[in-house]
Amino acid sequence: MGQDEELAGFERHVRDCNNATIPGERIRFLIAGDPVGWVAPKIVGALAAMDGVRRTDAGIVLAAGAALSGVSRTLAERGLYRWRDEEFDVRATPEGPALGRIDRGAIPSFGIQAVGVHVNGLVRRADGLHMWIAIRARDKLLDPGKLDHIVAGGVPAGLDPAATLLKEAAEEAAIPPELAGNAVPAGLIEYAMERPEGLRRDRVHCYDLMLPDDFTPRAADGEVEAFELWPLRRAVAVVRDTDDFKFNVNLVLIDLFLRQGLIGGSLAGRLRASLRQG
Repeated sequence: MGQDEELAGFERHVRDCNNATIPGERIRFLIAGDPVGWVAPKIVGALAAMDGVRRTDAGIVLAAGAALSGVSRTLAERGLYRWRDEEFDVRATPEGPALGRIDRGAIPSFGIQAVGVHVNGLVRRADGLHMWIAIRARDKLLDPGKLDHIVAGGVPAGLDPAATLLKEAAEEAAIPPELAGNAVPAGLIEYAMERPEGLRRDRVHCYDLMLPDDFTPRAADGEVEAFELWPLRRAVAVVRDTDDFKFNVNLVLIDLFLRQGLIGGSLAGRLRASLRQG
């Protein structure tokens, strides 16, 4: 396989996760004076008719963040998106204060940036680095049956990425906190993607977690069907040649491959330049 063909195999994932045109047909969404998202056309009319919401030259303005949770519930009851019963904090900037809370199911329709964590569960053996791969349950709403990280999830309201990592590690893979707490921050990846559910503007905190050879993750909450331990080079080939992994997992893995020197030379430089990282 030539370098251009190999690069294309990886770059298509980066391109697919950054396929959104912003604003496109969307209108800026603000809480008081703070811009927090981009409202989909199907939401604009419904919002404009609500108390505490007004249309201005700046966009669709919600007077108070405290009303956002109720607004998102009302629109879900009207069938505009699926209620997930899991609230996320809404911020104007990643490090800024929480201005309100919104149900997870509403986030893509409002174009609000969501924050998540992804953990590379790694095992070092005599024959090289291995990685635990999760197979998503077939009844998952999003990306059923796709390959995934050992631990991954959105950061819910009131928690930070580190606390979310411990929570998700216990719930998804039965990793005890004394082991999950060894995870090392490895970087940030952001993307803006058009998905069937709407606009995904995600900020992903990436972690590496070295696991002992005698540890086996266990599907604890039903979100994962099974776990498999792969040589890391197998994951490189699957990411490059297939769409078997959940869409955003590909980006975190490409970052891992680059850091581990599994994509080298001029190819690495070209690929690193295309991967949006914080």
